[in-house]
Amino acid sequence: MNFNLKQLTWLVPVALMYSCSGTQPVSVPTTTSAPVTTNAASPPALVEESLRGQSFNNITLEASLKPFKKNDKAYIRSVAAEMFSQWGSLLRHADTISVMLWTADGSEILDYSGNLNQPLEWAKYIGNPNTDHEVGSGPKELSLHERAYLYMKNPPQFTYQDLKFIIQTLKETGAAITGKPIRVGATFDPGPEFAKSEFKYKKHPEILEGSAMGHKSFVFSYATLNADDASYAGFPKGIPADTPFGTFFGRQSQHFLQDLGYDYIWFSNGFGFGMEPWASTGTIFTGKDFNKENLEDTKNKIVNFWTLFRQECPDFRIETRGTNLATGIDLAKDGVDLKAIYEGGYNILPPPNSPWAALDGDFGLEMVGYMSRIAELPDNRYIFRYYTHDPWWLNSPWLDRYGREPHDIYLPMSVAMINQQGDLKLPTHLNFLTIDDSYGNMPTQVPDEVIPHILKARYDSPTAPGPLVWVYPFEEYHSWAHNQQDRLAEIYYGDWFIRQAINNGLPLNTVISTKYFQSALAGKPGMFDQSVLVTIVPDADSDFEKSLISYVKAGGKVVVYGPADHASPAFAELLNLKNGTPLEGDMKIMGNYAFDQLEKAFPATINHKALLSGGALRTTVKNAKDPATKVLVKMQQANNSRDAVWVRAQQDWKGGKIAYVRGTNSSDYEGGRLLKPNDPGKYFVGPAYLRYVLKEFGLEYAVDKYDPAVKSPVLGISRSKNGYFFSGYVPNTSVKHRFKFPQGAPVLNGYDTRLENGYATYSFPTAWSREARVFVEQNDGIVSCKEMHSGELGITRRLQIAGLKNATVRVYPNDGITKEQIHFYLNTTYPWKTGKISFENGEEQYGENYIVRNVTGDLVVSWE
Repeated sequence: MNFNLKQLTWLVPVALMYSCSGTQPVSVPTTTSAPVTTNAASPPALVEESLRGQSFNNITLEASLKPFKKNDKAYIRSVAAEMFSQWGSLLRHADTISVMLWTADGSEILDYSGNLNQPLEWAKYIGNPNTDHEVGSGPKELSLHERAYLYMKNPPQFTYQDLKFIIQTLKETGAAITGKPIRVGATFDPGPEFAKSEFKYKKHPEILEGSAMGHKSFVFSYATLNADDASYAGFPKGIPADTPFGTFFGRQSQHFLQDLGYDYIWFSNGFGFGMEPWASTGTIFTGKDFNKENLEDTKNKIVNFWTLFRQECPDFRIETRGTNLATGIDLAKDGVDLKAIYEGGYNILPPPNSPWAALDGDFGLEMVGYMSRIAELPDNRYIFRYYTHDPWWLNSPWLDRYGREPHDIYLPMSVAMINQQGDLKLPTHLNFLTIDDSYGNMPTQVPDEVIPHILKARYDSPTAPGPLVWVYPFEEYHSWAHNQQDRLAEIYYGDWFIRQAINNGLPLNTVISTKYFQSALAGKPGMFDQSVLVTIVPDADSDFEKSLISYVKAGGKVVVYGPADHASPAFAELLNLKNGTPLEGDMKIMGNYAFDQLEKAFPATINHKALLSGGALRTTVKNAKDPATKVLVKMQQANNSRDAVWVRAQQDWKGGKIAYVRGTNSSDYEGGRLLKPNDPGKYFVGPAYLRYVLKEFGLEYAVDKYDPAVKSPVLGISRSKNGYFFSGYVPNTSVKHRFKFPQGAPVLNGYDTRLENGYATYSFPTAWSREARVFVEQNDGIVSCKEMHSGELGITRRLQIAGLKNATVRVYPNDGITKEQIHFYLNTTYPWKTGKISFENGEEQYGENYIVRNVTGDLVVSWE
């Protein structure tokens, strides 16, 4: 399609329309001296450089209507132009660009009569407008959750026709500026945020349940409606009594999306995924027990909503927010059958990472929720979502909650899933919540600062499994919920346990489903050679059990966590395990297996709650005299003891090893939204053993801190282009980090490390991301790795490693670099005519690396 720029003069000059503080657009020329035509579908080749083959299928800019501060067509066009221009350096890396409009709270869909001249109630508020206090009224001390304000004096009034014009303008403007296809999405939120809703809170309160924002405050998807004689687009003669909400909402959505020119719809805040999207309790789990009798009926009701919706709105794609929790937790506490939803043919995108870690710092729960939902996928697509602004609650996370620190970029963007072919899959879609703030401003500072981190994380994204791979029991959890409901506590426990392990430094960011493991391994037998698998006790006589046993005996490395009450004789034999009488409550820890160094020691007591830990503690080593078994941690209560952590490796396993961590979920339910971790000054944090046991596989990461109450860092380690990429969130920067791998201490590029007893030690800022291609075996001293310029035709990379003393150095160049393409120099400088030294191929068990031994001084390595 050809655009004549004389017809699009409002695009020029887009760079001057907003100031960094988000002021209103300046005036724009209305004529141009020379008409020029351009083909929007064929932008110049120079701006179409690929993100090294990792461009996004889609990038979504989420926005409210607040930036459109005037209901004026020229003004609307100029705002639309600014939206796309601000993010231009990122949008070039997308095949398609979307704008997701937070017009209201979704009630604009429910209220739609089919008349485009109908007035539009929209999200022109700061705070909750659906309270007992009218907007802008009441005493000043009322919070934003108790009373809302208008975001500006005299906000514009819109009709549905105006909204249709905004949608069309976004499509035309985006295509003209970017040369890409533009989609526009609608949103539906089940709660009271964003805009006034007469439909939810006055006309039809029967559709409300849940307590996320007060008693009966959220629409639940499987509600039924009372009779209503008002005229709606899909129900011109009114709503008959007992109409399923899925039917009504689906039909209204079809009319609304089609009439206004939308391309898809987003289900927000857990809608379609249970009754309590933010809470650790629900229709099944009460905090005290599991109502098993409710499970099957609740599962069916949720899936039926999706079917009813699709009967009325068959073709518009659905994109989803999901809950703040994880697959197993949602299934066990609220009956959310994610497998049935994924396999139902509903044309959905799976839920992305939750934005709530920005609010509560629970990055472990964010990572667990993200990985558990992408272990299997409806197709090959999934989303990474980043929280830049909040247009409703007076916060802009990039600027305030994150403090302009990019940890919630690098950590979740180090995540990858592995499919059944053994291919590593990255997020195909990227969303920004949102590009405007609560006052409708779009400060350029935010895209200017965020985009470089997004691009760097994508350039460094995984190309191989990480050092740890979570083999997630997606199939098992859903099977147990259907056939073994006495295991609901076990389903509920698993994700919470891993959540707390990640919050205590477990570097877990690669996931594969148990369903895919066998076929992936068969297709690519060596793909996990550099990894330790982390998984549950497999189902007896299952294909996964057989492949896992064979994998260990053929040299594989595995950590198994969780109860073993249903372990088969064959797997119990592999672990040298038996189950005894159950123990729970306070127990004394026997054996010091905590490697973090503290000034105030860890407690020697742990609290094991059976309800929240998948059952009581029953496991113990069957044959205590087995030379292949090493018990690492025991728990004792009175005269009874149980083995909680051990490792086993038989000589005929070809180097294979399996560790078992029974795993206490060191948390309690005290009301509120999430399980509360135990007081670390009183009770030891059981999930930390999952990190400590990695020492048995040569992977050591220790945190030195003042006392147990100091929060531990969150760590990510991924593999990209044969390098190791470390990223982290450090909530308390007083801690010291210590690393040692089987191939030596990692020397992070651009950093100096003090080696202590062979460990690399570092102090990191709140957020950090660094590459490591150099590992050093050296007892002490200060060693650094610094980037150097090429200075030589044919050389693409040059690194200098300084401070070596009789060291063994292993270097990991880019994938595919042969021995003829890499060069080592000792104690010399440019022009590299002297000092070249010999080197060897590194050991196969450590991957593709090259090694030099007994070197002292400064080593320079370069490759072609």
